[in-house]
Amino acid sequence: MKESLPHLAITMGDPAGVGAEVVLKALQHESVYEQCVPLVFGDVLYLQKVAKEMRLPLRVMPAAEGVPDTDVVCVVQSTRADLSGVRFGELSAEAGRAGGDSVVVAAQAVMSGEFSAVVTAPLNKEAMAMSGYAYPGHTELLADITRTEKYGMLLLSGNLRVIHVSTHVSLREAIERVKTARILECIRLGATACRSLGIAQPHIAVAGLNPHAGEHGLFGTEDAEEIAPAVSAALAEGIYAEGPLPPDTVFAKTANGDYDLVVAMYHDQGHIPVKLHGFDTGVNVTLGLPIIRVSVDHGTAFDIAGKGIAREQSMLEAIRVATLMVRAKQQDFKEKQR
Repeated sequence: MKESLPHLAITMGDPAGVGAEVVLKALQHESVYEQCVPLVFGDVLYLQKVAKEMRLPLRVMPAAEGVPDTDVVCVVQSTRADLSGVRFGELSAEAGRAGGDSVVVAAQAVMSGEFSAVVTAPLNKEAMAMSGYAYPGHTELLADITRTEKYGMLLLSGNLRVIHVSTHVSLREAIERVKTARILECIRLGATACRSLGIAQPHIAVAGLNPHAGEHGLFGTEDAEEIAPAVSAALAEGIYAEGPLPPDTVFAKTANGDYDLVVAMYHDQGHIPVKLHGFDTGVNVTLGLPIIRVSVDHGTAFDIAGKGIAREQSMLEAIRVATLMVRAKQQDFKEKQR
């Protein structure tokens, strides 16, 4: 194992979901250890239990006692939650607490410089709330931990990259959040994200809010009054942005390579095409944080938790993207030092 490889802090997610399963399955792949040094943040005994129940040929041990490898998973004990009563597929305050604790400890380890990035398995928002973590999800929790005010959610699936103006709010509130300042902020975050993924001069598409991007005011005025000015401002800053573009075609064009990234106006506008394009391989990146955070783009999947049929492809892709972003960040730092 090469010590020069990025060290990734991988969280186990909500113990009642598929998080532990997809993490353990992913860490059996040799390709992971060619990219990084992975350590899991969670509960040692619970992960040992999952490995045994899933009949995975793995040794799960405390991080201080082993070296990560295809048959050895090293775990940083990150929670004091009592998981003895946790059952697959059932909401639990203790499971919510363990999932939230793992994210906090992992993020702190990255902020301290011990790790290069955090890769997260899914949390259950209701279980988090039951445990006292009053956040809509990972993004808001990490923004609070890192004291970040301006952030965004980037979804990736192959050539399709999407950043959102708003995420976990009602559709009514999402429409109200379509404002020039926020859209411009997302264009900037998206351009920075593309560069961190190796795209030197990104071409950014900005989706309209209304059908046909408003059709010159026939179907709403937000496109002309809020979105178009943000695009003009981005162009003035030297960012190659275009829009507002009809949302019913812009995602297909981006997936085909016409654009490098889409700025979506609300949660479902961006999530639906990404998940349709690659449900098993999509990943989620939180932009604007002082740390790198990449996540699987699927939920806790309580309906299949514990059945041994969850697929690890999204976790493998999250690890790959996190490593890519770490390398790009290191290269950028070296260039600035010259």
